[in-house]
Amino acid sequence: MEDIYADALRGLLEDCCTLRHVREIEAGGPAGALWEAIEGSGFANALLPESVDDGAGLTPADAFALLELCGRFAVPVPLAETMTARALLAQAGVRRPGGSIALATGRLGADGALHCERVVFGRVADWVLVQVEGSPSRCLLLPVDAAEATPAVAPLDASLRWSAEALAAAPSFESGEALRLHQARLIAAQLAGALSAVFERTLQYANERQQFGRAIGKFQAIQHQLSVMAEHVFAARMAAQMGCTAGGAQPLAPDALRVAVAKARTSEAALEVAALSHSIHGAIGFTAEFDLQVYTRRLHAWRQAAGAESHWHDLIGTLLVDGHFERSLDLLRAATDPVAA
Repeated sequence: MEDIYADALRGLLEDCCTLRHVREIEAGGPAGALWEAIEGSGFANALLPESVDDGAGLTPADAFALLELCGRFAVPVPLAETMTARALLAQAGVRRPGGSIALATGRLGADGALHCERVVFGRVADWVLVQVEGSPSRCLLLPVDAAEATPAVAPLDASLRWSAEALAAAPSFESGEALRLHQARLIAAQLAGALSAVFERTLQYANERQQFGRAIGKFQAIQHQLSVMAEHVFAARMAAQMGCTAGGAQPLAPDALRVAVAKARTSEAALEVAALSHSIHGAIGFTAEFDLQVYTRRLHAWRQAAGAESHWHDLIGTLLVDGHFERSLDLLRAATDPVAA
């Protein structure tokens, strides 16, 4: 089942989401045509139950390959986020809007306005599902066109601010778990896809680039760097896949420990793999014309989104020392046991 969905999405992205399309949207071009193609394919409803119109009934674990493809193709719209947001809205009985939905955490200011810093895909999304700080289960669905937007470092992101009046008109609901867990799980899966793309491109470059009469991939120093990259990429992918398993009776419910391990491991890998890849490519990898930087910029941005590795290491440590597990080995088993998944 997973391969059928993944093959279909891969075919769609190969046609509609080439790196040329990604670059155009990053440069400020419209994302509407790409989103319309995705919307028409039905993938944005993949996590909706089959009882809902157009729902495919997939769980996050079933959809892992789809989430990974979003990272592998550097999809410049919040497809993975919209999948989860629509499922959460359906679960809460809130009517889902048309268009794409980003996920974010925001804080209320003294003036009653809601501020969201560096919303991933904030520039290209139609809506944002926001968890309000200080009220970890309260979520608001807000239109992007009603917000004041400030550009962020990443070209697809933006900091957004909604007035108190806009908040009063927004639908809200209580979520059973922190929205950040859902967001971290999605970003970990997309990081896994982007990491794989960077590794494959670097391996190809090492086998094609000639120096001193032979491919640089034949040199032991380069082989060592490639082997370290491979270790990080495949370990990160396994962690991200485990992070998509359910943490309760609800198929959407994230397992806090597994999500923490997934986001921490993929964020660690992002830093190492980006550095090693650019080391092997040399100066050309940093140029705007070369495709590598399209992915490595995402590695650095996604590493910090929804909390960098230090944030999730703290959570793992808290789970251990607060008595959730008697021994470190018990925590390790809980995070990795395939039977529990």
